[in-house]
Amino acid sequence: MLRKFVLFSLWAGILLGIGTRHADARAAVPDSSLVIKKTTDFKIDGAGSAANWATAKAFDITVQKGPNQPSPGKQFPTKVKMLYSEKGIYFLFDCTDKKLTATIMEDFGLLFKEDVVEVFLWPDTSLPIYLEYELSPLDYELPIIIANIKGRTEGWKAWHYNDRNRVQHATSAQGGQQKSMASVEGWKAEFFIPYTLMSPMVTGAPKSGTKWRGNFYRIDYDSETAYYSWQKTSGSFHEFNKFGTLIFE
Repeated sequence: MLRKFVLFSLWAGILLGIGTRHADARAAVPDSSLVIKKTTDFKIDGAGSAANWATAKAFDITVQKGPNQPSPGKQFPTKVKMLYSEKGIYFLFDCTDKKLTATIMEDFGLLFKEDVVEVFLWPDTSLPIYLEYELSPLDYELPIIIANIKGRTEGWKAWHYNDRNRVQHATSAQGGQQKSMASVEGWKAEFFIPYTLMSPMVTGAPKSGTKWRGNFYRIDYDSETAYYSWQKTSGSFHEFNKFGTLIFE
């Protein structure tokens, strides 16, 4: 009887340990879906001060290995919020940082070569075409549509980019000046992407329950380059089959 009890206890301990490890592993994997709450339209200021943001739950994006990078760079806390309205989608990035590594002073520049946040939206998954939007700490933007054909990508600018389809955007710095190479404690990026920018992929506001695919990124160029993401890729941000799912409430 004692031997049976000892064997039972041993197996119970083993199974419990396996179950605990599996539970820990599940907890370590970020959720691959987000529920996006609906809001009325509001004015952005680059600091996320609108009361509407109180209804949105923040989520983390964390470091991953970048292209040809042997190990991830240093991680600073980085949080993102999303909301959607009848006219478009709102985003708020809150980036802890030490220095604004940003010198580019023009829209549609190579912003990804300096500090930047990025949003990739893939509304129609029947087509390998999606929106990429980038914003620098100095409030310069890069909005492009990406065609990704068998891993070969090309970015296309909006033909007519005006008040009808223009992104509203603003940024701010915390703990320092909002200028090139300034020492700071962090920076925020707030922007509103109208559905009209994604025409004809998107023809209007998503209905409740609509699902898109997407991902969220940050690149930080302090002493070492750090690549951040919501859903991890093997290096390239353009691995759209690894995007998470966005569910419109």
